[in-house]
Amino acid sequence: MQIDIDIENWPAPGTQWGEWESLVEQVATAAHQSEALLACERLVVSILFTGDEEVHALNREWRNRDKPTNVLSFPMLERAELAALGEEGPPVMLGDIALAYETCAREALDKGVPLEHHAAHLIVHGLLHLAGHDHVESDTQAEAMEALEIAILAKLAIPDPYTQ
Repeated sequence: MQIDIDIENWPAPGTQWGEWESLVEQVATAAHQSEALLACERLVVSILFTGDEEVHALNREWRNRDKPTNVLSFPMLERAELAALGEEGPPVMLGDIALAYETCAREALDKGVPLEHHAAHLIVHGLLHLAGHDHVESDTQAEAMEALEIAILAKLAIPDPYTQ
């Protein structure tokens, strides 16, 4: 998977992750180990590290919700289309993810977790949405998505975010 990263006004990570790009690469590797549909090398994902103002505008425009949120994901493929992709061919845009710094930082502080852990969780969450997972339609889907998130984060030695 190719990942295009744009960072706007996020402070440098303060832990072993080095830079945000390094964290994203590690998260993506762990994600495609647990969700095979994310392992296709043809896929392209865009991740925007931005602020509440930009995410608020995106949320209002695309989801009709007039408030900022921690992460937004914009899938470009249905899960069946993703599953049908072969290894050969041109790059295919899987989708976009946007994270809002102020909301993410506030939530990390409230949970008592490092910002890097919370951002990793939200990137995993966004990637799973791009792969067609959902947590809104049913409790069963929500539980399956949470279990995948926990498994992926465990590969990165990040504790279960749902018990914090």
